[in-house]
Amino acid sequence: MDHLAKLENKSIHILREAYSEFDNLAMLWSIGKDSTVMLWLARKAFFGHVPLPLVHIDTSYKIPEMIEHRDRLAREWELDMIYGQNETALEEKNTFPDGNATHLECCRKLKTEALRNTLNGRWRRYRMNHNTGEYELDDSREPFTGVIVGGRADEEGSRSKERYFSARDENNDWDVSDQPPEFWSQYKTDFAPGTHVRIHPILDWTEVDIWEYILREDIPMVSLYFDQGDGTRYRSLGCGPCTKPVESTASTVAEVVEELKTGKFSSVAERAGREQDKEDGGGLESLRREGYM
Repeated sequence: MDHLAKLENKSIHILREAYSEFDNLAMLWSIGKDSTVMLWLARKAFFGHVPLPLVHIDTSYKIPEMIEHRDRLAREWELDMIYGQNETALEEKNTFPDGNATHLECCRKLKTEALRNTLNGRWRRYRMNHNTGEYELDDSREPFTGVIVGGRADEEGSRSKERYFSARDENNDWDVSDQPPEFWSQYKTDFAPGTHVRIHPILDWTEVDIWEYILREDIPMVSLYFDQGDGTRYRSLGCGPCTKPVESTASTVAEVVEELKTGKFSSVAERAGREQDKEDGGGLESLRREGYM
């Protein structure tokens, strides 16, 4: 069994364990490479069907190709697709693009607060109607008490402190110092009532692992990850006003893998183009303690 097969097997085991142990479970899908690989793994774990809702936090500032990719795959793969957003902040223009918030404040409002209140059901959610292919107001306000997330330990400092099964309180707040040990593939899944649980099936994958798996499995990726002829591509995806591309002529998955293996980006953080990381001192820990993914 090769390295990728071992990673795949472990991730599939964690996905199945989570599904069997937790009620009201959802999966976050940012449309980026990591959560799309996680979605692909879920389809393999459950034999082509994803038996739980996919949740996307739509800031309304995502690059248009990302939303098009989301909805195309949701229709093709018949995903139970839900999105939520901070409608109040958007209506009041209390955002960075409107000049009324810093990058970090905007991220806190449009992502952290939106995620928390989408998961707990306090804010409106929109669900794709597969008969029409369009989104409709979701009647259900039932909270999701567990959520599967595509975080990787090597991507950013605070994520390296995560567990495969990571406890939050009922407000999604994260106490980094109070996380269960996970030795010898033994995971804590019996949490106290009121605990919100984040599950991280690809925690030990690296950026190269992700791209090599995409290449092996031929997983469809949003075109923004590849050079379109101007000598740039995105290495990490987020909101358009806050995410910058990197200089690269890699136009295929194989070329991205080769580029990463050459060490071109060995001294450049994967999220170096994300402005909110810079305002937060180079990391996301303050946001993630409040519930950010």
